[in-house]
Amino acid sequence: MEKVIYLLLAGLLGYLFGAIPFGYIYVKTFKGIDITRYGSGRTGGTNSYRAAGLWVGVLTAFSDVIKGFAGIWLTRALFSSALGETWLPWAIAVAGVMAVVGHNWSIFLKWSGGAGTGPNVGWAAAIWWPMFPIGFLVMGALLLLIGMASIASLAMAAVVPILFAVLYFAGIPGYDGTLAYTIGGIVAAAIIAWALRPNIKRVLDGTERIVGPRARAAARRKQA
Repeated sequence: MEKVIYLLLAGLLGYLFGAIPFGYIYVKTFKGIDITRYGSGRTGGTNSYRAAGLWVGVLTAFSDVIKGFAGIWLTRALFSSALGETWLPWAIAVAGVMAVVGHNWSIFLKWSGGAGTGPNVGWAAAIWWPMFPIGFLVMGALLLLIGMASIASLAMAAVVPILFAVLYFAGIPGYDGTLAYTIGGIVAAAIIAWALRPNIKRVLDGTERIVGPRARAAARRKQA
């Protein structure tokens, strides 16, 4: 029962960090716009970029990564000695998943939020740091080539559990003793996919929003 309480506390920590609506705060501060009423209504980096420009979008994206990271850092700091090597990975996975939940359904924004990509990369990178540059490369490449933030987010959501599974089955020390991270990644990916249901429908319909260089190229073609 004691272990369950620690898992619940880890989940609460992850949720509260994840629920901090950086996109809402930054866009409101710099542009005076309520981001929940702008564009997609989400609070992540992509909609922040649409609402307030590139640097606010980048700041939001990095802040969302940091809050996912912070939940894991604090979970480790507070519960390592109490949980030990067997239970600590599960507490970390719970905190990571709940950071995604908090981001998507923030108590501070009446249960609205983003799609969960930033905190998902953040909690995964707190466990295995290469996840951050890999996420940067995967999402950056897809945004450049395809121009759909939803596709980039879904791809990264899949990459996280795949890489944790590789670390586990390859017997990499520190990652081969538990499936907690892989299972956490799968659950987080499912939550992100659920949040992106409208986007997935638009992708299938051929009406999904385009961002970045492809969006600018399309705008130039219309003006020509």
